Amino acid sequence: MAARLLPAVKSEHKLNCCAFNSFRFLIKGGLAGAAVYVAYDQGLLGSGTEGAAALKKAQETLPPAIQEWTNYLGWELPPTPKFDFSISNYWNKGVHSVMSALSVAPTRACEYTVEGWKYMKDLVK
Repeated sequence: MAARLLPAVKSEHKLNCCAFNSFRFLIKGGLAGAAVYVAYDQGLLGSGTEGAAALKKAQETLPPAIQEWTNYLGWELPPTPKFDFSISNYWNKGVHSVMSALSVAPTRACEYTVEGWKYMKDLVK
């Protein structure tokens, strides 16, 4: 009689795990969707000028909000460092570097393939 109850307990446990995993998936999907919506709503997914305006707005808005929350919670944070360079210029340089690397990737792959075949042929001889 105990053997008959055991499979029912396992299937119930499996059902609970599937329900929990499905719930977790829905929560994560909802959070990801909300993040994309907020990014779109703030202009981060638009043109470069919209992105620059959103960055400026965030730079003006975030420090007072963080200060308010730290005062509310009683925390003391170190002062934020001041940057004397343009983050957007470095971002643009990074984007250009990645795009140039991607543009030469097929050519480099062909060159490395030819070198590899030559190396393998020399090993076989």
